[in-house]
Amino acid sequence: MCNEMNLEKTDNNFTPLTNKPPAKEPDRQYYFIEKCRNYIKKESERLGRPLFAATVTFGCQMNARDSEKLSGILKEVGYELTENEDADFVIYNTCTVRDNANQRVYGRLGHLNSLKKEKKHMKIALCGCMMQEPSVIEKIRSSYRFVDLIFGTHNLYKFAELLAAMFETDEMVTDIWEKTDKIVENLPTERKYPFKSGINIMFGCNNFCSYCIVPYVRGRERSRRPEEIIHEIEKLVFEGVVEVMLLGQNVNSYGKNLEEPITFAELLRRVEQIEGLKRIRFMTSHPKDLSDELIKVMKESKKICRHLHLPLQSGSTRILRAMNRRYTKEQYLALVDKIRKEIPDLAITTDIIVGFPGEELCDVDETIDVVRRVGYDNAFTFIYSRRTGTPAAAMENQVPDAVVREGFDRLLKVVQETARERVRLLEGKTMDALVEEINEQDESLVTGRLSNNTIVHFKGDAGLIGQIVPVYLKECHGFYYLGEKKR
Repeated sequence: MCNEMNLEKTDNNFTPLTNKPPAKEPDRQYYFIEKCRNYIKKESERLGRPLFAATVTFGCQMNARDSEKLSGILKEVGYELTENEDADFVIYNTCTVRDNANQRVYGRLGHLNSLKKEKKHMKIALCGCMMQEPSVIEKIRSSYRFVDLIFGTHNLYKFAELLAAMFETDEMVTDIWEKTDKIVENLPTERKYPFKSGINIMFGCNNFCSYCIVPYVRGRERSRRPEEIIHEIEKLVFEGVVEVMLLGQNVNSYGKNLEEPITFAELLRRVEQIEGLKRIRFMTSHPKDLSDELIKVMKESKKICRHLHLPLQSGSTRILRAMNRRYTKEQYLALVDKIRKEIPDLAITTDIIVGFPGEELCDVDETIDVVRRVGYDNAFTFIYSRRTGTPAAAMENQVPDAVVREGFDRLLKVVQETARERVRLLEGKTMDALVEEINEQDESLVTGRLSNNTIVHFKGDAGLIGQIVPVYLKECHGFYYLGEKKR
């Protein structure tokens, strides 16, 4: 553990702190932030220029929120933030849900190695879900010894302390925890958008779907106290945030492990009451835990966005059982029917896996049947990725690549057809859009997001960013619209 290290570099004029760090969090981390600020200042003076840091995010919204925390600490200690990986400090916040995410990280590390050979002072750090896998740590220690710092998902709040340890030794610093029951917030954060923000309401997952590595790398469910969440959102609203996204691996099970249990629906009721907050989103909902109470709250809410992400994964009850999803095809369809009856204008999106062990083309047909019957506004389709340590990885009936590809292509075609049909239903309507940015392809346009998560591009300038404005949806272009701002 790095708090046990007592190493000081004197050859680079680093000034050691003599007083002991506080034991209480987050005070302890602010002590190390100050310590790191001294290191960065000295190094900047030695180089005669500011130091730059890049945080590169792989994976989900939870990782994106974690990266904002990492960037906030980097900025607080004196780095200037950049998106350029030719920086003085580069940190990869990794994902390990699919193997191709791991391979991308290894490929990018090769590029960083060549950069570091030219810039000896360059620092490289790895964190996130991928780092919770023992085989990954072994590989990095043997093949990527130029990496300076490695830590996982459970001790991200210790980033400043680990940075200090990194500056105080020439050895690779590795600090991986198998599990934790700690939740430490109230540390610096650098948000990507000033007008919207993700909010962690819980961490970890208890579901143990047989294909999924998340419970092993994120740990068991831990919910934040509702008062802390409300206080954080109130502070964000004071700073100009109009939309929040409540984040958890399974938000529907929020609050079950608190000393005073509370349902996710009740948390939403309390968040709704925050004055000045305009929009509420959340991600992700497990179908087995979506309650009638939640449907009622969404139906009656004036602030909860008309969008629900409800992962299906497979439309075959046989495959769902093997996945340990704990619902059937019929139960999923009945839930969607109930939701659509109560909230007809709700957009529903989903995740689907093709090629799970034992899956046959007839199972894919079952999934296609669900897609047609539900009519998703969008669906994220993935080819099954074998993750070492999960029950599915040990299953003998792995599906041949050719069969997987055939099923995937068939499914994707139907997903795109049905999604276009759903999105086209909005044509000719006027709906409110939160303007998020200048359009990347045409600077005369701005890009906004409707309550149902559909994207719309329309004429506007940077002055509109962060505002919620009415937009006439003029032309549907598959999954997005070209529109006109209404006066």
